[in-house]
Amino acid sequence: MIYLDYAATTPIEPEVLDAMHEAESRFFANASALHTPGHLALNQIEETRETLARMIGAKPAEIIFTSGSSESNNTVIRTFAGHEIEVSPLEHHSIFEVAEKVAGNKRPKLFSYMLANNETGDILDLAEIVEKARRVPVPEKSELFEGKTDFGKELVTDKRGAYVHSDLTQALGKISIDVNKLGLDYATFSAHKIGGPVGVGALFVREGVPFLPLIIGGNQENKRRGGTYNTVGIVGFGAALKKIEKTKSVEKYDTKIRRLRDLLGERILKEIPGSSLNSSLVKGESLPNILNASFRAAEGESIQLYLDAEGVIVSTGSACASGDIKPSHVLMAKTGDAEVAHSSIRFSFGINSSEQDVKGVMKVLPRIIDHLQKISTIEMEKK
Repeated sequence: MIYLDYAATTPIEPEVLDAMHEAESRFFANASALHTPGHLALNQIEETRETLARMIGAKPAEIIFTSGSSESNNTVIRTFAGHEIEVSPLEHHSIFEVAEKVAGNKRPKLFSYMLANNETGDILDLAEIVEKARRVPVPEKSELFEGKTDFGKELVTDKRGAYVHSDLTQALGKISIDVNKLGLDYATFSAHKIGGPVGVGALFVREGVPFLPLIIGGNQENKRRGGTYNTVGIVGFGAALKKIEKTKSVEKYDTKIRRLRDLLGERILKEIPGSSLNSSLVKGESLPNILNASFRAAEGESIQLYLDAEGVIVSTGSACASGDIKPSHVLMAKTGDAEVAHSSIRFSFGINSSEQDVKGVMKVLPRIIDHLQKISTIEMEKK
């Protein structure tokens, strides 16, 4: 099998499994308990918190553990329910669908722009967004942030202007991240995109910015996220983060993986008629591991199924939107061409990908596209 769907989820790294198995046997107690086993479990959680904070330039107290990116995104967006929320057209469904439901026309305003897109790998200019946000006049007091939360904790308003959130799920481990240099107030992360387990993620919340818990009913996470700690999952998250640091994966993605991604893109353009790339191969403009390509007169889901039959695992876009027959909102926003959007395939590489994977794809892909184009109802001259 050639697995090139790392942007959807990654296989759990062996070191992560070992750490999780140890946690299951040694740190099984409820981390909120006052007894010694509970303290031991909590120590493991705090170690992961410190590791993530160190990697992104944050303070440990600014990290909240969640069930994943969708929960983290929902938490931030719902904090600004009833107020102005601006999102980029490239956002994940857990951003724009929630924003559509809860946004209003009151201030303060929230800007939510992902740093790197999950379908095309495009890297956005967050500096421009942050500068725009800081120019937005925000009242000193707002109805949303007056008074206290359910937990009696006073919320502090930031007078710098509007607030900025970024979904950094795809960027973590692939490119360098510093939430201070980026100028972020909130940021989202997920473990299963970096060799960790599914079902655990994190949210960066800068000290002093507005925050309303999404899940209430407990004192966990300093009363910011109720629920029994997922100690085993958080330990696995920490092990994945430590491997990123130890192996210098950001550097490997920038060199080895970028070369593989570029090689596949170049071969697709050269060897497959009617092909085009929706991802930039220019360094700095996109993540080094994501390549989105379109094939005129060949439907994306059909390409995916034919490749799957050949043992090549890819995606037609965001796995969270599988089963949706609508064209990708990301590619529609970028190209405005429904045919391009419907004929797209996302190839996403992982740290263990190799040149053999590229060769394996190109051994079968040209034949598959040629077959689909020949039986297509779309005339060839439209290519």
